[in-house]
Amino acid sequence: MDHPERGGVTVLEPADPAAVPAPRAEPEPTSRWARALSGVGYRAPRRPGAAEQLVPPMPDGPGVTPARVAPSPVLVRLGVRLPDPLWSWLCRWAGWLGPLAVALFAGVLRFTNLGTPHALIFDETYYAKDAYALWHLGYESNWPDDANALITAPNAVVPPIDQAQAAFVVHPPVGKWIIGLGEQLFGMSPYGWRFMVAVVGTLSVLMLARIARRMFRSTLLGCVAGLLLAVDGLHFVLSRTAILDLLVMFWFLAAFGLLLVDRDRTRARIAERIDRGLAADWWHLGWRPYRLAAGVCLGLMTGTKWSGAPAILALVLLAAFWDSSARRLADVRRSPGGLPLPARQAWDFCWSGLSLGLTAAVTYLASWSGWIASSAEPGKGGYLRDWAAQHPGGSWSWMPDWARSLWHYHHEIWHFNVNLTSPHTYQSNPWSWLLLGRPVSFFYESPKNGQSGCTTTECAREVLALGTPLLWWAGIVALAYCLYRWALRRDWRAGAILCALAAGYLPWFNYQARTIFLFYAVCFVPFLVLAVTMMIGAMLGRADASPDRRLAGATGAGLLVVAVMWNFLYFYPIYTGQTIPMDDWRARMWLDTWI
Repeated sequence: MDHPERGGVTVLEPADPAAVPAPRAEPEPTSRWARALSGVGYRAPRRPGAAEQLVPPMPDGPGVTPARVAPSPVLVRLGVRLPDPLWSWLCRWAGWLGPLAVALFAGVLRFTNLGTPHALIFDETYYAKDAYALWHLGYESNWPDDANALITAPNAVVPPIDQAQAAFVVHPPVGKWIIGLGEQLFGMSPYGWRFMVAVVGTLSVLMLARIARRMFRSTLLGCVAGLLLAVDGLHFVLSRTAILDLLVMFWFLAAFGLLLVDRDRTRARIAERIDRGLAADWWHLGWRPYRLAAGVCLGLMTGTKWSGAPAILALVLLAAFWDSSARRLADVRRSPGGLPLPARQAWDFCWSGLSLGLTAAVTYLASWSGWIASSAEPGKGGYLRDWAAQHPGGSWSWMPDWARSLWHYHHEIWHFNVNLTSPHTYQSNPWSWLLLGRPVSFFYESPKNGQSGCTTTECAREVLALGTPLLWWAGIVALAYCLYRWALRRDWRAGAILCALAAGYLPWFNYQARTIFLFYAVCFVPFLVLAVTMMIGAMLGRADASPDRRLAGATGAGLLVVAVMWNFLYFYPIYTGQTIPMDDWRARMWLDTWI
């Protein structure tokens, strides 16, 4: 008798013939081709039932992991033996303990010397001050010309802000409210205006680890995904800089994760109905709070920066396709007395658009509440808040003044954003982003001997918004693998990754004449990491693969992860603005376009 639980060793044991179960009856081949293959000994793999396909089992957790777990053979070989209750508890909660450990690692990286450089780097000069004004006035205002010098001086002084000097800003307020929260906690200082961005960057690592675990049904792969995001250079730099793009990424990833939870919960309800012999009528499946929460996140994403708006359409379509595929899998066509499948699919798209799109729109409008609540008197409120009072509405007079003023303000923002073509040293074309063709230097100094810790003739200090090269270049291969899995194997995970990545990447190709930068790509970095993680899962091989195959796969996957971590550590000095010899800085400029 073969005992797989004993390592696959054949053990001969006497057995009562009456106690030996009869051989499992193989299903009869249903097609001529299948019958021909069965004649030469081929047996199709077992196809799981509809309920198991709808909701694959999770790897561990309460209700999944048994109360007592056998000791790990690896730890036993190493001579480590934990008490059985402790080991069982660790296994049961590994799905949280592993991602939390990875997030703690990411947090330590991001908060170490967070206040360095002590300066307003790159676009912090706008967002740090706008955030401060929002918390004190409810809208952005202009600042004195010497405000940067006063704020970053050794004896920092925050100059007074003029209520009558409302500023024209081209991005919605959500991200600046978040940045301003850190300033309220820790003052108007580099640590203060970067604090909340570092918190959000750390939380996004935790979220991605949990999302990957749910997608791939593997705690190990979930932790790998979180670790790779923790050591991506672009994500790391933007987690330590008070600009908006990392916040756009955070809300996008949160919405994606909430839809993923909604997908599992809804499919579990369908599976339950199948087990009870009921029809899988969609509108009888109850309240779907996770989908509505995803809509709120999409509204907050667009309320941070308009570049997140295409993700709303992408996730609406993705959620609708997930619902439609669940119907097909549950074989709704055979539901007696129900509507035909095309009608139900149309309902899926309508409900997805309403629940996500409408919720996002309401949330976005609410994000402007500070500007709306400001005074409509000339010189006493937000920028253009008094526009409607000075321009009678005519046929639009039925609209509230604040709505007409806000609409005009949005028209001005749109005109600015689509016509921004002023050349910039670090602008880049989206065709080059995956190759990391032109990163952005957020901060640069060339200290001489004796300055800023320089011990050679000439040194360099730089904060370079550059993705970890080996991770991004491996990501190009991983995207090709995901395209294969989606196009030829209909793998929903690959399709979801490609859909989300396309939503964050492809819209930029419509604005190639506009001034755009590589760091905008941080919005889709988590999905690039998911693609690499999916490729690593394929390298590891199936759980029932031979030991040699698993060993070879684990070796290759482990080498890739170690190489990415080494690559991050190698570039760490130019991610954090450390003072290094000029020769060391030049050695890290792998491409001429990085200079």
